[in-house]
Amino acid sequence: MTRRPPAVPVSPRLALALAAVSVLGVLAFAWPLFLDAGAALDDETAAPIVLGVVLAASLLVVAVAVSDGGMDTRAVAMLGLLAAVGALIRPIAAGTGGVETVFVLLVLGGRVFGPGFGFLLGGTTLFASALLTGGVGPWLPYQMLGAAWVGLGAGLLPQRIGRMPLRGITELVMLALYGAIASVLFGVAMNLSFWPFLLGGATEISFVPGATVTENLGRFLTYSVVTSLPWDLTRAITTVLGIAVAGHAVLVTLRRAARRAAFVDDVG
Repeated sequence: MTRRPPAVPVSPRLALALAAVSVLGVLAFAWPLFLDAGAALDDETAAPIVLGVVLAASLLVVAVAVSDGGMDTRAVAMLGLLAAVGALIRPIAAGTGGVETVFVLLVLGGRVFGPGFGFLLGGTTLFASALLTGGVGPWLPYQMLGAAWVGLGAGLLPQRIGRMPLRGITELVMLALYGAIASVLFGVAMNLSFWPFLLGGATEISFVPGATVTENLGRFLTYSVVTSLPWDLTRAITTVLGIAVAGHAVLVTLRRAARRAAFVDDVG
């Protein structure tokens, strides 16, 4: 059986672009860790720069995918549709008590349509949701980048075990496990985006400009455990339950749409 390409095939050039964007993204989150003692911190100045990086990264991914002939109007239409769905369902419980419904869609969408599509889906969905709910602020570019990584990672999960396609309960368990880990790591990344600008230097969990990376990371991990771990675990549990309850039906629906759009083969 001939396998058709995913919605946004990852060519060597696109893989290089995604890797470069991810490296820049890590630097966008972690740059305060490398400041000298006494350096000024300003999240309001940094956020627009990060937003520019995220938007430029998304445009780069699209440009490379289009130039490689791997992204056409069908992929754009599917991306717009799923991003709109994600933007509509996210306000149902956008972070309330740690509950986050949109991660289910990002994981399942990235799984079916591939890592390139998943990257674009994550960033586009969070951007559309912020415009819909008025949630635009310094946190938005970091949320977009974190969500893009969630979709990217879902698309990189293995499709087969040996020669056997990963489908059914085994696939759902893998996606649920990935969703739980990604949900916690998303929360950790969001903490890192604003932690250096909080608390001053008067506590044991405050960021200290000029301290070693190891020392500040130790403070940061303590901060994350003390302040946000319950929220992150709730997000993980919500994602796992969402995939367990709706995962099969959503995967079937998305794969049917993908087959009709000639993105993927007819396996499973």
